[in-house]
Order: sequence, then C-alpha cells, then structure tokens
Amino acid sequence: MRANFLIVDPVKDKIAMKAIASQPRLHLLQELVRTPGMNINALSEASGMPQSSVSTHIQVLEEAGLVRTEVQRAKKGSQKTTFAIYDEIILAFRSSEERIEPNQIEVSMPLGLYTNSLVTAPCGICSTEGIIGLLDVPETFMDPERMKTALLWFTSGFVEYQFPNNAKLTGKQIDGLDVVMEVSSEVPGTMSNWPSDIVLSINGKEIGVWTSPGDFGDKRGAYTPDWWKLSGSQYGMLKTWSVGRNGTFVDGHKISDIKTEDLQLDEHRSVRLKIEVKAEGRHPGGINVFGRGFGNYDQDIILRLHTRN
Repeated sequence: MRANFLIVDPVKDKIAMKAIASQPRLHLLQELVRTPGMNINALSEASGMPQSSVSTHIQVLEEAGLVRTEVQRAKKGSQKTTFAIYDEIILAFRSSEERIEPNQIEVSMPLGLYTNSLVTAPCGICSTEGIIGLLDVPETFMDPERMKTALLWFTSGFVEYQFPNNAKLTGKQIDGLDVVMEVSSEVPGTMSNWPSDIVLSINGKEIGVWTSPGDFGDKRGAYTPDWWKLSGSQYGMLKTWSVGRNGTFVDGHKISDIKTEDLQLDEHRSVRLKIEVKAEGRHPGGINVFGRGFGNYDQDIILRLHTRN
C-alpha cells in the first residue's frame, strides 16, 4: 500500500499548522505512528504527560484531521483508541499545482456542481453569502443558484457528481484513486456524539461505509463566514477515501475489499461519485459536506487519479 502522507500548505492549512506547532503533539504523533491504536493511558505512560494533557492534545490533533479515534471493547466496558492518519507530514511552500506528481491527475469539484440529488429534510444549501432557496425543502437542491453552494446538508438520500476521467486523455491506466472532502454528521443544531454512516459509490459500485462520529459546533470553523449562526454546524473532518489494488481505505484504515479493477474506470469517460446516507442504515445521522469558504479546510471535493503508463 502507498505511504500515507499529508502535504501541508503553511498559508492555507492553518488548523494543521497550529496542531503540529507543538512539541508534545508531535511526540504523540510519533508514538501513534510507531504503535497504532494506543489509548490515553498508554499514550500518557509513553509520553510522560498527564492523561488530561494527552486528552487535550489528541482532541486538537483529531480536529485537525491528523488522528482518528475508535471505541473498542475492553475487559471492562469500552475504551477509546487513537490512530495516526498519516505516516508523514510534509511542509510545502510551492503551490498545489506545482506539487502534483507526474502520475497523479487531480480535479477539484465545486460543491454545487452535483449532477443528481435526492434528499430528505432537514436539508439545505448555502453559499458564502447566505442561504440558497428555502431551508428543509428538497426541491431547493435543484435551484440554479446551487452552483454557488459552499455548504450542503441533508438527513438521508444522496448527491452525485460526475468528474472527467482525464486519464483517458493521457492514455494511461488507473492504478487507484482518492476522494478527499470535509464532512460531518448532521443534526438540528450540533452534537459531537451523533454517528452517521456515510456511503460512497464510484460508477455505481459501493466502495464502503465510513461512520462520522458527530456534528461539530464547539467553535467556529476556520473559514466559516461570520453570518453563519454559531448554533449551526461549523466544520467537519477532512477524510480521504482511497481505492487501490488491495481494497478501499479511509485514511489508511481498510473499510472494504473493493479494488480499482472493480470500478471499471478505464471503460468510462467520467468518474461518477455518489455521497449517500441511507435511511435504513445502522447510523442514519445525516451529513454535512463543507466546500470552499466553509469549515476548517478551504477546498471543494477532490478526486485524485493515480496512473501508470
């Protein structure tokens, strides 16, 4: 499997920069890379820091999308274990266009350019200037003003995007792909403990389910505009879905056995991405998708194709 690394832009990635600008947090990241799945007690012992300090640092790292936590069964009840999402963090001063590798093709899709949708209320879309259409009216998702969407949310249903398959223009085969976006659960108001099963499909094939832990509103998102009410969803988690020869992963954690070959990417001129919350799912907790101008990451949905000659 490819090494999992993060390229940090020191100007744009303010949340990540703040998280790694701390020797104790860097120490914790090193421990988690060496020993994935440590709990707070183990991290406290390994780092020599009090458990309260470790908990605070882990929260900062999780909000920055650098670690993830899981609740696992223990001898007595359950416990939270923590995993580093990236093996390497690279500080880069070049533009993102200059950083794209020769065998990578990247497309950034504005949030409002979905080609199909079917959602249930509560739901809504808004731009960086204000609400678009009517709140909790699914038909608003077809409003022509949706092209300006910077944040969308719904309780169940889906939105679907059609990315160009630019690998066909270069005559290269696709080894794998990444989908990167900032997402959270959706509840009226906010609630950090509100799990939601988010399903991604590529070209009609479900690649797996990732469970968002909650809807985050403890503080204003780094890019969330001032007019957006503080009681609303403020930011999400930046997640990377990767499909390759060995299966499908979210931030390096395997979620299914779906492989690149199962998606028939070389046979289509486009790559269809469906983002879905199923009403009959185990955790039907809705979804927020944050685009450019909202949340903690100033980006839209990114599709990255990994190719070979």
